[in-house]
Parts: sequence; C-alpha cells; structure tokens
Amino acid sequence: MNPTRDSLPARARRVRSFVRREGRLTRSQARALETLLPRWGLADGDAPLDLDALFGRSAPRTLEIGFGNGESLARMAAASPDQDFLGIEVHRPGVGHLLLEIERLGLGNVRVLCADAVEVLEKRIQDETLDWVLLFFPDPWPKKRHHKRRILQPAFIDLVGRKLRPGGRFHMATDWEDYARQMLETMDAAPGFRNTAGRGRFAPGPGDRPETKFERRGRRLGHGVWDLVYEKAPGAGSG
Repeated sequence: MNPTRDSLPARARRVRSFVRREGRLTRSQARALETLLPRWGLADGDAPLDLDALFGRSAPRTLEIGFGNGESLARMAAASPDQDFLGIEVHRPGVGHLLLEIERLGLGNVRVLCADAVEVLEKRIQDETLDWVLLFFPDPWPKKRHHKRRILQPAFIDLVGRKLRPGGRFHMATDWEDYARQMLETMDAAPGFRNTAGRGRFAPGPGDRPETKFERRGRRLGHGVWDLVYEKAPGAGSG
C-alpha cells in the first residue's frame, strides 16, 4: 500500500525549489568528481559541521547556495584567501566544474557539497556561524502555479537568519524582474533583517559579486539584473 501524502514525513512533503537535471558530464568533470570530490567535497550525512576543524582555522565564512558552474565562487575565493567559502549545488556537472577550478587555482579555502541546500542548512550548519549567505540567480519558476517552488520563502529566510551571525549579510541576485520584486517585498517584511539600500530599494550594484558568464550573456540580450543585500540585525537572535 502506497503512503498517502498526509502520512509522509515532513521532509518528504516539502516542496523542493529544484529539479535534478543531470546534463552531460565531461570527461574532466567526471574525473574531478572521482578524484577531487573526496578531497574538497563533504560526504553526505546529518552531523553538524565543525567549520573551524573543516578549514583548519577560524575565519569569516561565506556560503553560496546553488553556485551553478562555480565560476563566481572560485573567483571570490581566489580574491579573498583570508576567508573561507562553502558551496552547495545539486547538479553534478557544476560541482565537477568548480572542483576543476579549485585545482587549477590552487584554492585551499573552498569546500563543496552536492546536496539539497535546505537540508544542509537545517541539519549541518550550526546557528550563527556564517558571515555571508549568497543566493545568485536561483531558478525563477516563472509560471505562477510554480511560484511555491521558489526558494525565497519566509521559512527559508528564517532559516538563513538563524545561520548568520548578527551583522552578517544575505546577498541575492536575479535577472527575473517579477522574482526580484517578490524578493524585495518578502525580505523587507522579514523580521530580523535590514535592507542595506533602504526599505523598498534594490542594491545599487553587485558589490563584490563577480559577474558570471550567464549574467554577461543576459546583459547582451538586454536582460536586467537586480541585487538585494540584507543585514541581520545585531540584536536578532538565532531563533
């Protein structure tokens, strides 16, 4: 007998913000997943991560959710060797591409998870351990009936808020105007966060966010890009 939806555990009922589209692995990406992931990747599991032990030091920590092919994450890590970076991505070709960049650039300050970001935040990232959380160009799920799949929902914002240190920042970017306005409205209403550009306003530019290949292509096609940066209020707790 198949379980009904109501009998399923909450984890199984949760609406996911992504669909696994594996795509084609190149030979080099497959090699990276086989030989480099054991070195720079983190094994599956539910145990909370000790980030100081993981990186071998105490340093400012940035988490990027859905890093795509890892281009911007690798560039940020190379530009800031005094900071540590944790990247989460569900698509294996992108994970393989980032691992190749870590190898090529000789980066020692990046660790990678091929996993569901919400599950990682819930179970593996301890409260108030992150200085930045990055969410660049998440799937916009443009059809109205699919908006419930968009990752930026109040419950997700609360989860991010618990993981950020007081004064930590949540930086988002999208090239989908409808999603950008939903992000702005939802984040401005979120308790414990302050819009660094002022209520109802987008960030004036990308700041330290590198422009990606995807973004450059979009700009050539006339697409807009909207950035939002929010700071966790110094007095906000971890929930």
